[in-house]
Amino acid sequence: MTTPLITLSRQLLGFNTINPPGNEHACMAFLANHLEERGFEVSLLPFGENRTNLVARLPGNTPGAPLGFTGHLDTVPLGQQQWQYDPFGKDIVGGRLYGRGSSDMKAAIAAFIGACDAQRAAISAGTGVTLWLTGGEETGCDGARALLESGLAGAAPGALIVGEPTANYPVIGHKGALWLRAEATGKTAHGAMPELGINAIYLAADALQKIQHFSPGPDHPLMRHPTLNVGRIHGGLNINSVPDHAVFDVDIRTAPNLSHSDICQRLHHHIGEHIHLEAQVDLPAVLTDPQDPWIQAVFALCQPLHGTPLTPRIVPYFTDASLLLPALGNPPCIILGPGEPAMAHQTDEYCEVNKLEQAQSLYGDIIAGWMASA
Repeated sequence: MTTPLITLSRQLLGFNTINPPGNEHACMAFLANHLEERGFEVSLLPFGENRTNLVARLPGNTPGAPLGFTGHLDTVPLGQQQWQYDPFGKDIVGGRLYGRGSSDMKAAIAAFIGACDAQRAAISAGTGVTLWLTGGEETGCDGARALLESGLAGAAPGALIVGEPTANYPVIGHKGALWLRAEATGKTAHGAMPELGINAIYLAADALQKIQHFSPGPDHPLMRHPTLNVGRIHGGLNINSVPDHAVFDVDIRTAPNLSHSDICQRLHHHIGEHIHLEAQVDLPAVLTDPQDPWIQAVFALCQPLHGTPLTPRIVPYFTDASLLLPALGNPPCIILGPGEPAMAHQTDEYCEVNKLEQAQSLYGDIIAGWMASA
C-alpha cells in the first residue's frame, strides 16, 4: 500500500537534481506548493540559474525558539556503472526504495515534512518549526552559503536536526572539510629541449611525494585521526612541450581541535614555495556536547530502534550544519536520518522503507517532545 510518505519520497526522487548542475528549482517549487498547502510560510531563494533554496516556517503560539530541520535536494551524479533499478524513484523492491538521493537524502526530507504535518496541532500550540532546504550541498554547501549571505535564514532554532543518512542512529557531529587546490607554475619549452624549461609536473610530483608524509594534526578523542587524500591531478597541454602548469586537489578532513589556517601554513611550508595553495572548500567540524539535555532526550527516543546501548558517534562526511550552526547561534545539533550511510553516492542507492517509516515517527516524537517542553 502506498502511503503519503512513500508518495512524497518518490515524487522528490523523480526530480533530476544531479549536481552539477543541480537544477533544484523545479523540485523546490514543488515542495513550496506542498508546504503552503499544509500551512507553512514559504520563501524560495534563488542563488543561480535553476538553483534555489527554500525556507519554510510553521509558526507556533508559544514564545520561544522553534525546532529546526535541514536537508539538501541536490544529489551526486549516477556514476559510470549501470543501474539495475530506476535512479529516479520508481522502484520499491524487497522493502527498499531505490533512487539517486533516496538515502542521501530526499527520503529524510519527506519524513520530516510528513512528521511536521502529523504534528501540526502540537507545533501550533508550541514554538513552531523551521525548515531549511538547500541546493548545492554536495559541492561544498554552496546553497547554504548563499542562503546565509542573503540574510534570509530566519529566526535561530533552539535545536537543529540534519536528516543525513545515519540509519536512524543519532550522531552528534561530523568532521570538517578543507579542500585545497595546489598549483605548480613552471616554464614552457619544446619537449626536445627540456633543459630550457621548468617542468611544472615535476614540481607537482615532488610536492606529492612530500604530501604523503604530512600529518594534518593530532587525533581527536571522538573523531580520531584527521585524513588527507589527493583526489585529482592535471597538468600539461601536449606530449611535446614542457608543461608550465600543473594542478592537484587535496581533501583534508579535520576535527574541532585543528585550525584550518594552521594546517594550510604548515602544509605550504612542508611542500615548498613552488606550490601555491588556495582553499576551495573550508567547512569547520561540528560537535555537540553529548550531555546536552536535548541530545539526551533524542537518544532516549532513538534507543528502542537499536539493539545495543547508544554511544556518542560522529560521521566523516560534512553537512550544511558546518555553515548553518555558527550563523544560527550554535544550537545543539543532531544528525539523524533513515538513509543507509554506506549507500550514499552508490550505484542502486536505496533507503529501507521500514527505516523511512521509523524516521517519520521518530521525527514526530522529537517534535512533540520539543513542543511539550516549551
